[in-house]
Amino acid sequence: MQSKKLRDDLKKYLQKRNLGKKFQKQLKLIEQNPKHPSLNTEILEPKHLKIYSFRIDKKYRAIFVIANGQIEVIDINDHYE
Repeated sequence: MQSKKLRDDLKKYLQKRNLGKKFQKQLKLIEQNPKHPSLNTEILEPKHLKIYSFRIDKKYRAIFVIANGQIEVIDINDHYE
């Protein structure tokens, strides 16, 4: 599965927190296997909206949707906020 280009605001968020390399590694994993164990991929509530998240590291998660067969990251945030 392919992923859409990351929005500029999300790129800045990653850069500010020095998460670029970790994010790219996890993005490659999810493109190859969305159920890879290190991603901890999960569907968020309410489930009917079909919004998912995957782990970037222990603190940060990427929120995404699948549209037209592509992964679109819509947010990146601190998992514990």
